[in-house]
Amino acid sequence: MSDIVNVAWKKYLLQLQLHPLRTKAITASFLAGFSDAVAQKISGAKRLQLRRLLLFMLYGFAYSGPFGHFLHKLMDKIFKGKTGKETVAKKVILEQITSSPWNNILFMMYYGLVIEGRPWIAVTNKVKKDYPSVQLTAWRFWPIVGWVNYQYIPLQFRVIFHSFAAACWAIFLNLKARSTIATIKKA
Repeated sequence: MSDIVNVAWKKYLLQLQLHPLRTKAITASFLAGFSDAVAQKISGAKRLQLRRLLLFMLYGFAYSGPFGHFLHKLMDKIFKGKTGKETVAKKVILEQITSSPWNNILFMMYYGLVIEGRPWIAVTNKVKKDYPSVQLTAWRFWPIVGWVNYQYIPLQFRVIFHSFAAACWAIFLNLKARSTIATIKKA
């Protein structure tokens, strides 16, 4: 079994080296789909909603993977040659005041408009209502992920590590969104 895993890992690393953007997009897609499947099961779904799962995978492929790829390349250029805890702290702070708010708003909009198919006004009202608590929670979770990512993870693996953390975060966002829908349906 370990030989199969070892061969698969080596092939993955080769693809990551030869086609980094594509490999990161596919990885983010897979992990987004996985996180949605887990969230659906945790929330009590008897059968997986395939359309929803595929839309999450599309988000991972078209946005999360590529965004992460270019974000980490940009951070590496901005802080080129600089190392140490102070530089890591600056990277984390920069990421948290720029991409974190953007990513959370975009995800919430995508979830409401595309995945749920709700009207624009309903989605914007929900984002206005839920965004502050989501972002405050994000600022408790993502700085730790960012610190580990910038301090210990090599550049070529940062999007993968981030995608694993994002899978956990997406489960949280999914469950938050679904709990709000369940509350509305009960009322």
